[in-house]
Amino acid sequence: MRTYNVGYLIGSLARGSINRKLANAMIRLAPPPLRFTEIGYADLPLYSYDYDGNFPEAAHRFKRSIESSDAILIVTPEYNRSIPGCLKNAIDWASRPSGSNSFRHIPSGVIGTSPGAIGTAVGQQHLRSILGFLNSPQMNSPEAYIRYHDGLIDANGDIADESTAAFLRRYLDEFLLFITRVLTVLPRER
Repeated sequence: MRTYNVGYLIGSLARGSINRKLANAMIRLAPPPLRFTEIGYADLPLYSYDYDGNFPEAAHRFKRSIESSDAILIVTPEYNRSIPGCLKNAIDWASRPSGSNSFRHIPSGVIGTSPGAIGTAVGQQHLRSILGFLNSPQMNSPEAYIRYHDGLIDANGDIADESTAAFLRRYLDEFLLFITRVLTVLPRER
């Protein structure tokens, strides 16, 4: 089976982000054909179309990282029933300037964790709307709203709850199948 390079974005810039912990634990559960690389974006300035004629190097690097990925996984918290502003800013950089949308035709998946009862459901819906507009094919099922609680991830960085670990394995298996289907029908132009 082919190996796929999956770039992943963490929606929070916080050092102790529970979504970063979730992403790191998920990577350990992933099937071998998925290889993960974090795509950082903390060094991006706030986007303005004033930059469209002269992109900073950080934006070029970010766009290249998205474009060189076979798929993108976004692991994000929910802030005020939406996505964090830093994530939206990064996505705006990736979609500009007009006609150079880096997310175009790249399969994507969305997941997140929160201590709240509905997890990151509303924020993920906003993110799905954005990715849809950017023409990024999305894995719509299974949806994954992980409720974070003490002990979910152990001191070694592994998912401690076996039912959650089993769900995340299935999620990642489905993500692999989804990527394979999309890239079979819509091969990447590089």
